[in-house]
Amino acid sequence: MLFEFDHFVRRIYTDGRPHDKEVGPLWMGDAIGKWEGDTLVADTVSFNDKTTLDREGYPHSDAMHLVERIRRVNHDSLEIDLTVDDPKAYTKPWEAKLNFQLRTDWKIMEHVCEDNVSFRGLINKATKKPAK
Repeated sequence: MLFEFDHFVRRIYTDGRPHDKEVGPLWMGDAIGKWEGDTLVADTVSFNDKTTLDREGYPHSDAMHLVERIRRVNHDSLEIDLTVDDPKAYTKPWEAKLNFQLRTDWKIMEHVCEDNVSFRGLINKATKKPAK
C-alpha cells in the first residue's frame, strides 16, 4: 500500500510467512495477509504507540491487534471492515467500516509535512511569510 501522506509504504505479506517475532514496534505494524475468496484479510501486530488511529486522535497502544477485511465491492468501490483489539487502550474490541471510491483522475502527489504549507502556495517562498 502506498500512501500520499509522508510517502508511507505498508507491506502486507501474502507468501504464507508468520508474524516476525523478532521485529520491534513499527509505525505500520507487521502485516500478514491471506485471501479468503475475493477478500484480502490482513492481520497486523507489532505497532508502536506513537500514532493515533485517525485524525480525530483515537489512541492505540503497542498491544493493538488489527484485522482488516479488504474487498473490492465493484469496479469503483473498495470496502475495508476492520476490527481493533487493543486491551491497553479499549475495554473491548471494536469494529468499523471504511469505504473508498476509485478516482482515476487523482494522482498521488508529493506530500511532506514540513513543506506542505509552501507546497500548496500558502507561503511566500522569498519571505517565508504567509502569501497574500
